[in-house]
Amino acid sequence: MGGGQSAEKPKEQSVHEFAVKDITGKDVDLSIYKGKVLLVVNVASQCGFTKSNYTQLTELYNKYKDKDFEILAFPCNQFGSQEPGTNDEIKDFACTRYKAEFPIFDKVDVNGPNTAPVYNFLKLTKGGFLGSRIKWNFTKFLVDRDGHVVARYAPTTSPSAIEKDIKKALGEE
Repeated sequence: MGGGQSAEKPKEQSVHEFAVKDITGKDVDLSIYKGKVLLVVNVASQCGFTKSNYTQLTELYNKYKDKDFEILAFPCNQFGSQEPGTNDEIKDFACTRYKAEFPIFDKVDVNGPNTAPVYNFLKLTKGGFLGSRIKWNFTKFLVDRDGHVVARYAPTTSPSAIEKDIKKALGEE
């Protein structure tokens, strides 16, 4: 499958070791999320999964944000060019149409030579059905309070279906 890729071990030990850019271009050190359970998602505004995912992500965020839970959304235009907008357009879409209050970051690549380093880490830590490659929009990674990836979910797995795993990671189950 992954051509030996699964044997590679990332040198980083947690997502907290990465820095990314937010939707406005400001640097964000992911260590600010230490102690929080994270759901990392590659998002797109023109995908068949967009409405259900943004709606359910917003519901989960509103339900658990005061319990040390964060959703980190990374726009990506690699799947059917379904996130063609500028960062301002993406932010406006998510925050206006879906009332998203969770952090939305700079548009990234999740596959290929220009893959964002945090996504290389996520993929090497938890490969998927087709090897480590992200196969579509709304692939989700659940990360524990220590920054370790505990689960990966396919785009077809709805955010609400992950709620029991989020509760477990938060220590509520």
